[in-house]
Amino acid sequence: MVRWRRLSGLLAAALAAVTAGSLTLAAPAAAADDSFTPNVVGGTRAAQGEFPWMVRLSMGCGGALYSSRLVLTAAHCVGATGTNTSITATLGVVDLQSASRITVRSNYVYRAPGYNGAGKDWALIRLATPVTTLPTLKIANTTAYDNGTFTVAGWGAPYEGGPQQRYLLKANVPFVDDNTCNASYSGDLIPAEEICAGYTSGGVDTCQGDSGGPMFRRDAAGAWIQVGIVSWGYGCARPNFPGVYTQVSYFASAIASAAASLGG
Repeated sequence: MVRWRRLSGLLAAALAAVTAGSLTLAAPAAAADDSFTPNVVGGTRAAQGEFPWMVRLSMGCGGALYSSRLVLTAAHCVGATGTNTSITATLGVVDLQSASRITVRSNYVYRAPGYNGAGKDWALIRLATPVTTLPTLKIANTTAYDNGTFTVAGWGAPYEGGPQQRYLLKANVPFVDDNTCNASYSGDLIPAEEICAGYTSGGVDTCQGDSGGPMFRRDAAGAWIQVGIVSWGYGCARPNFPGVYTQVSYFASAIASAAASLGG
């Protein structure tokens, strides 16, 4: 079964058209019941500048600006570590068709060492030119913020099997403890590496096209801090199936080391 909240190749091509303003998407039929998928279901439109470090990636994923040259995203969104000039990052806007959007090509991808489709779902994309006009999103390096209520945002589908969005959507989701989450997913969770969030009743979640985007909350000083990376889930916003996110605090030192090696 497909477990990711990344777009297929055809949908990624459609996303590129949405970004360019050349396509209007109609809602397709609902996804099959046995599909694992990650858009923000139950969300509302974000205001321009509200989350200025959000990034849209041309392969149909999200990300966050880790530094002026690096985007933090999900490993399942990218290929192997190495030179890669095929990805376009769109930044600085909530409207993907805005004339003020910033677009930058990639020049290198770093995928988490040992990634094999289960856990270790993080990657860094190095941009060909730095983006110095936007703030970055710091990552959690302790578990102190791995609880409470989180915010998610993305341009993915607003319902399971739905179309990608032109405007950035946001939503709040509560923490779900590892035991409860693991029971929902019949033991497929990797508790040390993954963190869950969502409502027992469903209705609010990330969805197809949100993979790689950040899950974040306020830290003790009131600043935004990233605690998760959109990874996978069963359907979108289904009751008793919370979203599953890469637990950033677990990988913080590895991410920092990789970023340093990439010059960022």
